[in-house]
Amino acid sequence: MPAPHIRRARSEDEQPLRRIDLETWSPLHAVSPPPGPDDPFFRDVCGPDAHLVAELHGTVVGYVRLGFPTPLASNTHVRQIRGLAVADAARGHGVGRALVRAAVEEARQEGFRRITLRVLGHNTAARKLYESEGFVVEGVQPEEFHLDGRYVDDVLMGQMLTGPDGPAEGALTT
Repeated sequence: MPAPHIRRARSEDEQPLRRIDLETWSPLHAVSPPPGPDDPFFRDVCGPDAHLVAELHGTVVGYVRLGFPTPLASNTHVRQIRGLAVADAARGHGVGRALVRAAVEEARQEGFRRITLRVLGHNTAARKLYESEGFVVEGVQPEEFHLDGRYVDDVLMGQMLTGPDGPAEGALTT
């Protein structure tokens, strides 16, 4: 199978991305209620410009949502992965990895110092993916959520993109 093509989301991606959200929602990785069939995918605070999408053979098969950890001006040097989903049929083909790599690379190129994310403790597949892409556990909030009848840890992960004197080791410079 060819490598996925990663690009910025467009408004016409609304329906395919909504279908992916509906198909992939699970308490394994989501703390919010499942999306409704008529809920919009894009919202005022996270429109197409906040998403990278993956395509295989011209079909949208996944996305990564990017944003900021807080609305504070003192925190704008940090980019955050705020969502990642891959259509069931495209799993196991490197789509999630390609999306994570693209998010990290974009954050580097845009001059962010760090990139972070939050992942549920029981989502071992996602945690392994993030660790293999250079993210490290920076904190754990034990039993932060009660999901599907269980208490679940919230795992905070991140990686430095630049050091105090410029790009981190391995970072691209332009």
